[in-house]
Amino acid sequence: MEWLEGLGLFGLFIGTFLAATIFPFSSDALYLAILAATQSPVSCLLIGTLGNWLGSVLTYWIEKWFKVRPETLQKQKERIDRYGVWLALTAWIPIIGDVIAIALGFYKTRPGWTMILLLVGKFARFLVWNLIYGLF
Repeated sequence: MEWLEGLGLFGLFIGTFLAATIFPFSSDALYLAILAATQSPVSCLLIGTLGNWLGSVLTYWIEKWFKVRPETLQKQKERIDRYGVWLALTAWIPIIGDVIAIALGFYKTRPGWTMILLLVGKFARFLVWNLIYGLF
């Protein structure tokens, strides 16, 4: 992850994008490192959100590449039926967020609303980090 930090905001975009796909690493740690290094909260917020959102959008659309056990599918379907597109707001949660994005794509939730709610959730996540560190 250090090589991404060295790329600055471009590294933030790449890292947050990859972290929102099936690559297991923390976009939060990268975000905080680059936020501290650049002292540019608005740029970090916008670029981090964009990269993380686009990674989730890709994950939403690549659901057909994954083979999932039938019992897992049934469990996911129950959640999707209960919460629907609103689950997209939680796709920022480490580890399970990728599974949520895949499930939303697999069960074909409304793409427009799903993309909007993914964006809102990702933005809120990074905004909270900025607020915690008093950079707004």
